[in-house]
Amino acid sequence: MHRHHRAATAAVIVLTGALLATGCSSSSGGKKSEEGGAAASAGKANTPRMTVAVITHAAPGDTFWDIVRKGAEAAAAKDNIKLVYSSDPSAGNQANLVQNAIDQKVDGIALTAAKPDAMKGVVAKAKAAGIPVVGFNSGVGDWKELGMLEYFGQDEGIAGQAFGQRLNRLGAKHTLCVIQEQGQVALEARCAGLKKGFSGKTDILYVNGTDMPSVKSTIIAKLKQDSSIDQVVTLGAPIALTAVQSVSESGSKAKLATFDLNKELTGAIEKGDIEFAVDQQPYLQGYLAVDGLWLYKNNGNYSGGGEQPVLTGPAFITKDNASDVAEFASKGTR
Repeated sequence: MHRHHRAATAAVIVLTGALLATGCSSSSGGKKSEEGGAAASAGKANTPRMTVAVITHAAPGDTFWDIVRKGAEAAAAKDNIKLVYSSDPSAGNQANLVQNAIDQKVDGIALTAAKPDAMKGVVAKAKAAGIPVVGFNSGVGDWKELGMLEYFGQDEGIAGQAFGQRLNRLGAKHTLCVIQEQGQVALEARCAGLKKGFSGKTDILYVNGTDMPSVKSTIIAKLKQDSSIDQVVTLGAPIALTAVQSVSESGSKAKLATFDLNKELTGAIEKGDIEFAVDQQPYLQGYLAVDGLWLYKNNGNYSGGGEQPVLTGPAFITKDNASDVAEFASKGTR
């Protein structure tokens, strides 16, 4: 981990397993849980083979989840795990994918709880079947109530407040917070935290994150409608890169900052098109979620004592340190 990111709000607990012979695991993608693909090269534990299902609310084309999956695959390769990855942005469909994993009698489930109420029933069924469940990325305020073993991710409310406080120091007065999925708890918490930490005016703008032309035109319309907006805040790298075009084409003088990171966005920070990004380290979330299930299965270990989440962010990426992150972003690990 680079020196700049040791200064993240909360320390990241890095879990490691036994490293023995080299090997790789299989994985799956899309809405159906089909095997295929290769994980990153790593040592392999000599523990018995186990199967872990990783089930997210990822929308098609969102590169953030490629980073999550890459981390999960690396842990699976190291831990002699067969990884079954699936995703669906519909909460009901995601719950069905969890039920499929239960029916397949997997050894562990890692899931995102973007819509916690939809996960309540299937998490209870998994526990009743003796399958440990860990949460990551979304649901930091709900994972204990849902009965999950542990949680890996960012406290979005705290991250939002830190974001707002940074905007205060930069002199922003009127912020537009763009949410790409209404009702998604992590995204809503970010804007709520931003509003709490920011001393100026905050407007919320909902867009359809699966339709980038619509995202672009909706932001343009809002900026043309209200010229007092001097700061745009987005909640994902693809949305941010689209918003760069929106700001330019609207004629607005607003600055732009964002949550989350990818290779292209790191370059945009270096160029000055985007002021900064908050990195929650999605690779680490995927890695720790899978590795946490391996540790529990083989050693009875679990992080946070069943009470505290393992925080992977927030870490601020600015023009001053973006070049330090660029190497890892180009490899798909940041």
